[in-house]
Amino acid sequence: MLSDIEIAQQAKMEKITEIAKKIGISEEDIEPYGHYKAKLSESVFDKLKDKKDGKLILVTAVNPTPAGEGKTTISIGLGQAMNKIGKNAVIALREPSLGPVFGIKGGAAGGGYSQVVPMEDINLHFTGDMHAITSANNLMCAMLDNHIQQGNEQNIDQRQILVKRCLDMNDRALRNIVCSLGGKLNGIPREDHFCITVASEVMAILCLASDIFDLKERLGNILVAYRYDGSPVYCRDIKANGAMSVLLKDAIKPNLVQTLENTPVLIHGGPFANIAHGCNSVRATKIALKLGDYAITEAGFGSDLGAEKFMDIKCRFANLAPDCVVLVSTVRSMKYNGGVPKNELTEENLEALEKGCVNLEAHIDNLKNFGVNVVVAINHFYADTEAEIEFVKSVCAKKGVECAVAKSFAEGGEGGKELAEKVVEACEKENNFHQLYDIDMDVYEKIKLIAKEVYGAAGVHFPKATREKIDAFVKLGADKIPVCIAKTQYSLIDRPTELGRPEGIKITITDANLSNGAGFLVCLAGGVMTMPGLSKSPAAYNIDVDENGNTVGLF
Repeated sequence: MLSDIEIAQQAKMEKITEIAKKIGISEEDIEPYGHYKAKLSESVFDKLKDKKDGKLILVTAVNPTPAGEGKTTISIGLGQAMNKIGKNAVIALREPSLGPVFGIKGGAAGGGYSQVVPMEDINLHFTGDMHAITSANNLMCAMLDNHIQQGNEQNIDQRQILVKRCLDMNDRALRNIVCSLGGKLNGIPREDHFCITVASEVMAILCLASDIFDLKERLGNILVAYRYDGSPVYCRDIKANGAMSVLLKDAIKPNLVQTLENTPVLIHGGPFANIAHGCNSVRATKIALKLGDYAITEAGFGSDLGAEKFMDIKCRFANLAPDCVVLVSTVRSMKYNGGVPKNELTEENLEALEKGCVNLEAHIDNLKNFGVNVVVAINHFYADTEAEIEFVKSVCAKKGVECAVAKSFAEGGEGGKELAEKVVEACEKENNFHQLYDIDMDVYEKIKLIAKEVYGAAGVHFPKATREKIDAFVKLGADKIPVCIAKTQYSLIDRPTELGRPEGIKITITDANLSNGAGFLVCLAGGVMTMPGLSKSPAAYNIDVDENGNTVGLF
């Protein structure tokens, strides 16, 4: 059996100019990065602004096992299958972070015969967007420290600096550090912190900005610190947003690549859904809607994380509405939620499947809360038995939703044709999409509503320190913006060991941060980390260059 990278390296890619031509983009409207990847020029947006939008399809998932459930693979396979049944589809995905690539989860280019290529480039440095975001964020931090060192005209209280430096790599040693040691010329020693690049506000802003000018304004609105008198200091006050925008002027342009079957794919932006809003850029999604009759996008992790934020944050800001939501589930995820250990998931276990199916039911209910049409994709694994598949189908039937077995990993587009047909049908049905909460609702009520309706929590605990932070942000206008809750992806609530459909448990909001430029309030639930660490046996152990100079071990 070939590995993902071996399959990808055998792909017959078309020149990126040919891929662009398929969706009506001329050679003059792209900026090639080699032969097989390119950025879309601003001219594309101008030329297509009056074109009618296609149908928007969101792909989300249940709570995953630690290995993931193949949501990106299904997204790519669905796009390929759409073209197999004669539909013009464009896929819009997030960019991989180097943290998971060298950590444990893996890349974000799909798997098997439903991959985006060139896979190595996409999973590694790609077109440099991640590095540009990292540099822009760290420039802001450097200019803030320099402002304090050079006279501190803004009277910034160094004990109340809010922005963190970032790095696109898992590195637990940088979570909490002391900086500016070594004497007066190096600044005033203080505690500092790092987050992973995909959790930074700069990443969130890039993914929500409509153009470079909106980007610059949003960067200027980042809350960077407080003054000694308690008043806020914004990025524009330290004159950093202009230079940051220059670093991001190419990164804001969506990237065009292709699948193994030469289906066009836009890959742009990469915020995590457990610690950020988890959606690809608004610009990529909107241009995909202009370029295809169907635009297929995904939101990270489950309906409790990426999908909720897609609906309540991205769709609200960008005036988008999904025509259909594909909910990816697997037999193994339900057995895992039914209490089966990871090393026993390949064994048939109908009792555990029945016990764990409550997790699938919870995610179906979550999506119905938004009034959207739902199709369940049963991502097929080699060990799935006919009895197990039939049981999952019966669960979907009882919940009143369509489902289809998808064999996208093993068969590419051919293995997703049944799913594609059902998605097309769902897109034509009446849709009553709406956000979960009104934007003017009290901020605490927003948090409680998400906890109750999406997580199934019995309530929310706000420690005194967290409440004081939120109250301070409310005074700055945070009562009129969406809420972005950061929590574990492995459970519906804030404790990763509580599998299935936990009931009667309160969640705890342990911290809060105001992403003023992005336009939402971040609330951290439980012990979620914004800078992950590497595992005992990280994927990096297996990644290498062979004697012929080829990359090996990259999945």
